[in-house]
Amino acid sequence: MNIRLTSIALASVIAGAAALAHTGATGVVLERMEGMKAMGDAVQAVAPMMRGEREYDADALRRAAETIEAHSGSAMTDLFPEGSNGDPSEARDLIWEEWDRFAALAEQMQVAARGLALAADNGLAHEQGGMSTGTMMGGGSMMGDNGSAMMGGASGMMGGGMMSGMTAEDIGVMPADAAFAMASQVCSACHTRFRAEDE
Repeated sequence: MNIRLTSIALASVIAGAAALAHTGATGVVLERMEGMKAMGDAVQAVAPMMRGEREYDADALRRAAETIEAHSGSAMTDLFPEGSNGDPSEARDLIWEEWDRFAALAEQMQVAARGLALAADNGLAHEQGGMSTGTMMGGGSMMGDNGSAMMGGASGMMGGGMMSGMTAEDIGVMPADAAFAMASQVCSACHTRFRAEDE
């Protein structure tokens, strides 16, 4: 699976998750919905570049990454005080039952976003001599044969293993679309586990 397809799929998940219904939301719930929407809008703004539908713009990607970073880490977790679930919130009770896991994903998002900002000047993988996901990172398969093994697979992702030991600087040396895919994977892992399904 190539990075472009992975980025497209993950951007779709994030963009869809960002279409939040703010009707009736107030206080901290409204604040976090607005933060999630800002991150979703940032992803939507750069996803066409990742799909090759728009000319690559490193400055636009950097701005999107900075927006995501600003709403990640403690800026995100601070907006989830215990008891702030319930309608119209889409937060699952599991957030507070697995707080350490949730907080780790919020921190991973901040690291991934910072890395994405650093990677913005690297351009896209196909612009770097047609590199595929299998040839990046020293020739090893970064994503595995089925595209789900990127930095530890889905179970590792949600358990905090996806970026275990990786710094923003590590991510910052990747092609921008690989860094985007990594950030998207973190978003997807968090949404899959901690965001209530639309009924």
